Amino acid sequence: MFKDLLGQDKAIELLQQAIKQERIAPAYLFSGSLGIGKSIAAKGFTQLLLTADLPPEKHPLIQRKLASGNHPDLLWVEPTYLSKGELYTASQAESQGLQYKTPPKIRIEQIRNITQFLHRPILEASRKVVVIESAQTMAESPANALLKTLEEPGNATLILIAPDADSLLVTLVSRCQRIQFYSLSQADLTTVLSSNGHGEILEHPELMAIAQGSPGKAIAAWHQLQTIPDELLQQLKRSITTPLKAMELAQTITQELDGQTQLWLVDYLQYYSWQKNHKIELMEQWEKTRKCLLSYVQPRLVWECALLSLI
Repeated sequence: MFKDLLGQDKAIELLQQAIKQERIAPAYLFSGSLGIGKSIAAKGFTQLLLTADLPPEKHPLIQRKLASGNHPDLLWVEPTYLSKGELYTASQAESQGLQYKTPPKIRIEQIRNITQFLHRPILEASRKVVVIESAQTMAESPANALLKTLEEPGNATLILIAPDADSLLVTLVSRCQRIQFYSLSQADLTTVLSSNGHGEILEHPELMAIAQGSPGKAIAAWHQLQTIPDELLQQLKRSITTPLKAMELAQTITQELDGQTQLWLVDYLQYYSWQKNHKIELMEQWEKTRKCLLSYVQPRLVWECALLSLI
């Protein structure tokens, strides 16, 4: 169930003991930073929940239905975008070519759908399971609606996935058993990346530093790095020797990269600089640059000042 989950032995033990001792809570909060295995754990725990009390010969069929996302007693909820009255997950929006300036979120319509789902009869398992990814994206209205469901979930288990308890309403957290997930050790991080075909990331110590023990963050950073033109990146890594070169680079950055990519690039350069020479003053300079960009100072001016300071 949890064979692909490394570095989370305590969480796995708690979940397995809940099944073994038949002390399954109505709701769980899986908390921890991005990309360290919370969703993988939710899938494994869901399989345990839906196969509990069923004869072993039925387990393979349940596993196949879960793998195809077609189990009638499981509802997996992801943050969505709203377009012309229709809800789209991030992957669905991308496939439809839809673009949004704001991130997706869990909406009141989805909470109502959860309520309807729980009111329908159980079809194949001994209970229903609802998993809510990125539960911290709920605004107050859907959170309060979910609270009513958590008070009387019936024969069901709800799993909320969020970075930390502070990102949710206190009343929601109080009704969940919290399962904490932790950043992976360097050895486990290396194993996960190598086994998942991302061994090239290991050659970039700055990306490993950005990851902070999270395979998901490491992979996301690698994909983000691919969006930066290689020539631009190499120029930034080399010593800037003249004010003219600094001004030209600042112009190129603001013309070719959007605001979010510029912020990521600042973080990348901060980690790269530290890995290369361990100079506190450079770290402070990049942190100042990041704060200026977040303060809506004119981006080209911010980059000009930052790059001139490197001469």
